[in-house]
Amino acid sequence: MGKKQKKEAKWFYIFICPWIIGFCVFTAVPMVTSLYYSFTDNSLFAPGKFVGLKNYIKIASDEMFWKALGNTFYYAVFYVLLSTMISIVIAVLLNTNIKGRRVFRTIFYIPTLVPVVVSSLLFFRVLAPEGPLNKLLGIFGITGPKWFFSEQWSKPALIVMSLWGLGTAFILLLSGLQGIPKELYEAAEIDGAGSFKELIYITVPMLSPVIFYNVVMAIINSLQVFTQTYVIGSNPLMPGAGGNGGGPENSLLSMVQLLYLKGFRDYKMGYASAIAWVLFVIILLLTMLVFKSSALWTFYEEEKK
Repeated sequence: MGKKQKKEAKWFYIFICPWIIGFCVFTAVPMVTSLYYSFTDNSLFAPGKFVGLKNYIKIASDEMFWKALGNTFYYAVFYVLLSTMISIVIAVLLNTNIKGRRVFRTIFYIPTLVPVVVSSLLFFRVLAPEGPLNKLLGIFGITGPKWFFSEQWSKPALIVMSLWGLGTAFILLLSGLQGIPKELYEAAEIDGAGSFKELIYITVPMLSPVIFYNVVMAIINSLQVFTQTYVIGSNPLMPGAGGNGGGPENSLLSMVQLLYLKGFRDYKMGYASAIAWVLFVIILLLTMLVFKSSALWTFYEEEKK
């Protein structure tokens, strides 16, 4: 390296040092520590002793763990599918030349700016058994469900609430739509292709890199859902609020919420760390699966096929 290259390298490491220090202190060290804790019976106030795989063996027979895992997967599957499809439809509709589309784009993005706690409390009122939505359904002679107050409808209500904040995915898809060459649509019109075929054979393939990113982020975020379930499940008006805060029959109990309860309510930090690492492995495997399958359905314009 010459003198100039050495100087540039020195300044590079100087500028990157704050990030490296922050990553080590706030991410790497806590991860390594939690991995060690997962092999101990550590509590929040005592160091504990090494117990090997005891925490992981206990997880395998923990009914509450499997309940939380089932709830989380139910939420993740439907949320990822519905959020992907709805955000694509909204982005396509608001990319057309309609009057007031800027206003509509703003309206669809605004829910993203609302804090999760506020939106959770809002939907808790809207989806109450005697709430505005059921009153509206009653006008048409439809008896609305109990939503969050029902074991069968609590998770669908949680999904409906989460679909309210698709602004970020919608914006990314909208920017991707504006990057699609208009010549492709013009050629399709000349060949007699309708709007549906244009959507299937042009829009979706050209948007596939953005869709891929949205799907990966949706999987990661949905498997870590916590704030919504905790705020709603712990509400004093909610059945089961005095127990695990998981709603009726723990139908809203998520993996991260179970982790929180074990670590900060029961003070079983070793067991909570084991749950955290199991969840980490699940998210990692699913993300790797999506990355592996992306070659089959993700199209990049520079590729030659």
